[in-house]
Amino acid sequence: MEVFGTIIRFFQQGGLFMYPIVIILAIGLAIAIERFIFLSRSQADNRKLWAKLQPMLQNADYAGALKITSGSTAAVGQVLNYGINRLRSTTDRHEIEMAMEESLLEVMPQLEKRTPYLAVLANIATLLGLLGTIIGLIQAFTAVANVNPAEKADLLSASISVAMNTTAFGLMVAIPLLLLHAVLQARTTELVDSIEMASVKFLNAIRVRPASKAAPSA
Repeated sequence: MEVFGTIIRFFQQGGLFMYPIVIILAIGLAIAIERFIFLSRSQADNRKLWAKLQPMLQNADYAGALKITSGSTAAVGQVLNYGINRLRSTTDRHEIEMAMEESLLEVMPQLEKRTPYLAVLANIATLLGLLGTIIGLIQAFTAVANVNPAEKADLLSASISVAMNTTAFGLMVAIPLLLLHAVLQARTTELVDSIEMASVKFLNAIRVRPASKAAPSA
């Protein structure tokens, strides 16, 4: 309870700027949790779909693979669906690769969605903390202007201590948000790399098949 009371006093002494920083923390955590769940689910869906597709691609069953990818919402399914559809009209590796790259450009914004906001929110929290401290210092110097010189030093040091609470809290919010941003960026990059690897494996599977087997039936 004593720790909780200390936190409450710390928050109350920070002034009005503590409230928008708390709101930023809540928004940042909500975004981070939503993105973490989305990326984890996307990674699991990609693995399940690839486990189904890999035997079909190895056996040149492109018609069956097309049926699976057409109804899939997994990122790797959307990318490979473009490639398999293009395979129906051509066996040229470059054209199929370009089709999958086009699909990847559509998929990536979904994977990166809202993650950059975490870095922006972290910067805003830091700046709000600094702004709150500056305003607190202005108010402190104004308050001690007409105070007895004997009390001025004690009152000024106490006021400065309170004003610094806003900067401290802003940094306490900004640092975790930046760490979460880095973690989610790494997860997103890992997911994109896995999709690109699946695309390369798909292209290599096509290359080792004769041209007569390459095009799936409609």
